Amino acid sequence: MIETIKGRVIRVFKNHSLPRWLVLLLDLSTVFFSFLIAYMLRYNFEVETFQISMVFKQSFFVVIIYALFILIFKSYVGMIRHTTIRDAYKIILTNIIALIVLFIITLLSRKNGWNPILDIPLSILLIHSGAVTILLFFFRVFVKIFYEFASSSSRDRRNVLIYGSGETGILVKRLLEGDPKNKYRLKGFIDDDKKIQGKKVDGYPVFSRQVLTKDFIEDEDIQVFIIAINNLLPTKKKEVIESMIGFGCEILDTPSFDSWMNGHLEVKNLKKVKFEDLLGRDPIKLDLDKIQNGLTGKTILVTGGAGSIGSEIARQLTRFNSKQIIIVDQAETPSFYLGEELKAKLPGCNFRTIIGDVTRADDMEIIFKKYKPEIVFHAAAYKHVPMMEIHPHQAFRVNVGGTKIISELAIKYQAEKFVIISSDKAVNPTNVMGATKKICELLVHAQSNRKGISTQFITTRFGNVLGSNGSVIPLFNKQIADGGPVTITHPDITRYFMTIPEACQLVLEAGFMGNGGEIYIFDMGEPVRVMDVAINLIRLSGLEPYKDIQIKVIGLRPGEKLFEELFAADEPMMPTHHPKISIAQVADLDFEDINSRIDNILLSLNKMSKTQVIEKMQEIVPTYTSKFEFIDN
Repeated sequence: MIETIKGRVIRVFKNHSLPRWLVLLLDLSTVFFSFLIAYMLRYNFEVETFQISMVFKQSFFVVIIYALFILIFKSYVGMIRHTTIRDAYKIILTNIIALIVLFIITLLSRKNGWNPILDIPLSILLIHSGAVTILLFFFRVFVKIFYEFASSSSRDRRNVLIYGSGETGILVKRLLEGDPKNKYRLKGFIDDDKKIQGKKVDGYPVFSRQVLTKDFIEDEDIQVFIIAINNLLPTKKKEVIESMIGFGCEILDTPSFDSWMNGHLEVKNLKKVKFEDLLGRDPIKLDLDKIQNGLTGKTILVTGGAGSIGSEIARQLTRFNSKQIIIVDQAETPSFYLGEELKAKLPGCNFRTIIGDVTRADDMEIIFKKYKPEIVFHAAAYKHVPMMEIHPHQAFRVNVGGTKIISELAIKYQAEKFVIISSDKAVNPTNVMGATKKICELLVHAQSNRKGISTQFITTRFGNVLGSNGSVIPLFNKQIADGGPVTITHPDITRYFMTIPEACQLVLEAGFMGNGGEIYIFDMGEPVRVMDVAINLIRLSGLEPYKDIQIKVIGLRPGEKLFEELFAADEPMMPTHHPKISIAQVADLDFEDINSRIDNILLSLNKMSKTQVIEKMQEIVPTYTSKFEFIDN
């Protein structure tokens, strides 16, 4: 019976809310009648002791004063059912200022003999101010309580634990309580501070992390765990997530302050933790002065600028005082959206997006001739391993041919730096994509040794980037959303992972480190089993591997390794001043030799079979071993 009444009431609340004009009218009516009540209280309900007509005239005057400040401070704005401390502050401020103004008018009226309507007993003004404040509060609190009672349903609400009982934790607690959808019920806080463990904060118990056992989670029916600590160390965050990931809870994170809407946290700002949070990486410290000096007043070209890496490099570049950023990509739609993003977030940023193909030398020369970029970040490449196994001609044409064209234009138009994005798949390559990246490394390194050139050539090599196009993470997330199965190629396969911002920050750092010719290798941390990635992503979705979502092993794809390497055996590692960047020392190459080999392949590329393309690449990269047979068609 009660639930039926609740259902009907909540339907009314959902479909209807008091319009602002009506709230304003109710507030002014409250001001008017509370003034009459104040008079009655002041004179002990002895009506004959004061003039009724004068009281009504004074009450209308008081309503006008209050109306002025209610309109100024907009205390009538907002849905009453969602009244917050901010709304209470507006009411108090409105009433205090109205009281002060009425006091001043009364005193001036007595001194100057103004109209008796303006001469209101000060005691009545005080009584009225208190009465109107209480009544306005009561009205709002009554509606809020009634709404919460009507909308509360034990069947729909999810039990929550908040990690962190400080300011952010309390803010999240109040946010959940004020949630109009009323989806959450707080069960308590988790905090590592022993001084407050066992006590209550804002009416809720504070537990230590030792209580987080399967029995406790099941007994309390905890369904949501919210991390609510500002500036939590990555290693600590990783530890906290790992302690909860096996319990089947949804794990949410409170974003940093700068991502809140207009400085206010909303329930929709709470997001699921990401896989990269399980990497526990410390923030990268950049030599900002060196990067700033290298970019100030410069025109910068980013090829592949609408891709995952290229677009993030462009975003990172906007932090510095460059002259202009030229973003080149052949993909129309991603280029458009990147341009719109930069215009919206950085209206003062001077950038140009150009649709262009790096393999079209004439088109690229027009860009170099017009803009004369001093810094070139070459990120344009095909990178999907299985696709490039099927299309080795295109892989060579774009990856190697595009690099050859852009690097030669950089020399011709005297760019100061040329930075190419390579891959860990270039080390002892077993696939077409890795082989083309290795040839690009060899070409760029040979370019740096040419005599009489001023351009510094830099190679950056790193592994898988989380969230990039073609990354395993978006694929796994889609498979989980579709109900599974999650497919992995081998139970023991491992990969290095880093985030897109991490990779691009290190690209910028490496770009201004040496004198040219270096191959910089980024510290990717420890390799991660892809099976563990799949299991953790399923658990982060609040599901159980093999129970809710199946994991299926489908076998290695063409050209796929069980594990990746960052250094080859003949590439001794040399440290740099940056703890996350090392140098792979490679032998010098004859530019004329490798350049002629590449030219010969490009000239006859369309006449060769897939097998012949592979054989030609193996002549340039003897360590390239293809484990799969190619069917020429």
